[in-house]
Amino acid sequence: MSLTSNVGGVLVVDDEPMVREVVAKYLQLDGFDVHEAADGDAAMAWLADHRPELVVLDIMLPGVDGLAVLRHLRSVGNIPVILLTARAEEVDRIVGLELGADDYVVKPFSPRELAARVRTVLRRSSAPAPAEAGARLAFDGLHLDTRCREVTVDDHLVALTPKEFDLLAFLAGSPRQVFSRRQLLASVWESSPDFQDPATVTVHVGRLRQKIELDPDDPRWLTTVWGVGYRFEP
Repeated sequence: MSLTSNVGGVLVVDDEPMVREVVAKYLQLDGFDVHEAADGDAAMAWLADHRPELVVLDIMLPGVDGLAVLRHLRSVGNIPVILLTARAEEVDRIVGLELGADDYVVKPFSPRELAARVRTVLRRSSAPAPAEAGARLAFDGLHLDTRCREVTVDDHLVALTPKEFDLLAFLAGSPRQVFSRRQLLASVWESSPDFQDPATVTVHVGRLRQKIELDPDDPRWLTTVWGVGYRFEP
């Protein structure tokens, strides 16, 4: 069964009871319904009958690991995912971003920071864009509808994660303007570059190129300005 019934809430998946308890407490104070799973198998069983608004997901889990749960989530939809990782898990963190995670928080973390990340990701992924003249961005073969949060390339709908869409819409909204990775972290992730790895931007740009570019190794739309950052070519 796909994630179609019992919609809502935040699913917290972590094998440490104290972590689940603290995260759940802070999210509940923010008004979220919170569901908990102690391992990947329990998470997969719960997800068989529920569609959460967002998943807070530890990478290192007994049984089915967090990356396998993330792969499952991405195979059935674009539910926002925030990874919980240890400082030594940089490779797994990068893999998680490549698989479509929207954000990550490194352990040990501030529960208030995590709650703020949850609010930010949900706000950007679920709130409709304001109705304005620039809500539809049209280029040669590439179209973005920020109201519907849809992207088409040569009339084919492209499935993007919420954060991928946010990044593309931000860059396309200012054609040819160059943004550093630190600027993109601050603007798209609404996160201090001091607490977020700039490689997060690199990974998301790479995923976007795989999805919208005819030749990701020689991109038409998302170009690199070496030593500076990225820009969108109209």
